[in-house]
Amino acid sequence: MRVLSHLQRYGLAIISCGIALAVAWPIDAPASCFLLAVPVSTLFGGLGPGLVSVALSALAFNYFFLWRTFPPSHEPAALLRFAVFLVAALLITGLMEIKRRVEESRNRAEEELRKAHVDLAHANRVTAMGELTASLAHEVNQPIAAAVTDANTCLRWLTRDEPDLEEARQAASRVVKDAARASDIINRTRSLFKKETPQRELVDINDVIREMIVLLRSEATRYSISVQTELSEGLPGIMGDRVQLQQVLMNLMINSIQAMKDVSWPRKLAVKSQRAADEQLMVSVSDTGVGLPAQQADQIFNAFFTTKSDGTGMGLRISRSIVESHGGRLWATANSSHGASFHLALPSKAESHD
Repeated sequence: MRVLSHLQRYGLAIISCGIALAVAWPIDAPASCFLLAVPVSTLFGGLGPGLVSVALSALAFNYFFLWRTFPPSHEPAALLRFAVFLVAALLITGLMEIKRRVEESRNRAEEELRKAHVDLAHANRVTAMGELTASLAHEVNQPIAAAVTDANTCLRWLTRDEPDLEEARQAASRVVKDAARASDIINRTRSLFKKETPQRELVDINDVIREMIVLLRSEATRYSISVQTELSEGLPGIMGDRVQLQQVLMNLMINSIQAMKDVSWPRKLAVKSQRAADEQLMVSVSDTGVGLPAQQADQIFNAFFTTKSDGTGMGLRISRSIVESHGGRLWATANSSHGASFHLALPSKAESHD
């Protein structure tokens, strides 16, 4: 609702009373008409314009419908009618003002809750990225080291007695590619550190999966985890916030990696995307880790529940909240042999517009 200026709010009270008088005059129904003007003035203007509306309505009622009649209506019934009108108008003004303030308080509370959720989600991302500092540094260092090697190679080809320009050109091209790769990793990491208001846009879920695999590749290699993907092509887009969806996939993949880092059997992380029923897309993140906690599988999405000594217990809770804010679902199932699978279903662009 657009916020009215001070002058507009009081102008609305005057106009409302004027319209009420114009309607009431030919049909001789002042109480009904003015009792409509009062709540309109209070609801959209506040207490001050509401009281102005009551005062103007009382003056118009008294002057045009009591004193100006012939003969003047000074009968007890007419005066009682005016008194009832005045009490009702004041009561309505008070109730409408209470209603308006309650709605404003609720709106402020909802906005504070939304901001708190954004702050909490940002803190979760920063915490997760902090845990990956060593892996991310290694991931960035690889293309930088390759770029340095290729640059030296390029110089050697150029400083020969007979410079080989074609070999130098190829080496320089590799430098550009390696630098672009390092820049891409840094930009993706920076986006997760930013704290911004969620922005909905058309997102390719396969792109989000690939981006998170790039960021977490060194972490998986660190624990000898093989990463497999099965991404369906031609999936429709999702209308959502890219950073939030990245955060969900990051949380799920980090949980899977941590669940596998100490097991003795083969460690495999599998990420799959596919179409689901009801115009939805489903993404599954499966691992061969320790599996879901016995007798507590339904509690893993509760706030502050964790099986890790240094865990916050907020990653999965925040992930489910993000998925639900996108109109989707997030749940977990135990694998038949080792590990667990996390599934998230999200509405495609077509369904999100219905």
